[in-house]
Amino acid sequence: MADPRSISQLGTSEPFELQVARGQVGWHKTLFKYGYNPLIINVNETIWDGGGIYSYPASALAMTVTSAGGATDEDVQVMVMGLDADWNEASQEVTLDGTGAATTTQTFRRVFRAYVSGSQAPTGNITIANGGTTYAQITNGENQTLMAVYTVPAGHTFYLTNGTATHGTDTSGAFMTIRFMIREFGGVFRTATKIDVTGAELLFPFTFPLVLPEKTDLEVRAICNKNQNNAVSATFEGVLIDSRT
Repeated sequence: MADPRSISQLGTSEPFELQVARGQVGWHKTLFKYGYNPLIINVNETIWDGGGIYSYPASALAMTVTSAGGATDEDVQVMVMGLDADWNEASQEVTLDGTGAATTTQTFRRVFRAYVSGSQAPTGNITIANGGTTYAQITNGENQTLMAVYTVPAGHTFYLTNGTATHGTDTSGAFMTIRFMIREFGGVFRTATKIDVTGAELLFPFTFPLVLPEKTDLEVRAICNKNQNNAVSATFEGVLIDSRT
């Protein structure tokens, strides 16, 4: 039977956070997500590589991984991570073929991370998509998705402990309105935190963590008060606790 109590295993000799990161506290895992959007104007966008408001699959789908480098990127290896049809954590590594593409045999209800997992770097952007909709993108040179998007797996609870939001330096009086959005299973997106920032970084620790139950979608969105280009980044982190018995 699972015992997901947050009890330090070594007393005060080692910080609890470090013990979780080292896998010393049963049924606990750290989670850190980070996103970057280089081009936000006066339209709401999710903080992720693909631009615009992020779209979620309506069902579990096979994902086609495609490099803009085409045949040049044959043999590039990519790890795709997310949730399967039953909302459990799932991942699959694929190797791009002679056309610079590969399709997963694993189906994904959610995709929230992908990265180049081999020794060969791609020469172009890599998209992870199905039916013309992109669910993740690895921007050339990053070798990792930069998406402030996550969904809590089945049988887990996510305790959100910290977040940050950063707006690139601005001299024209523009400010960014940034929202942490959550959607519990069967519900709609609602604002969990809303802040304004001008050319600075804001850090907001949650002394009492926000509790997000299984199958909750979490993402960060931003909009500028002026019609001009802005770069925005965001992070969030916390502890993912497995409560299954």
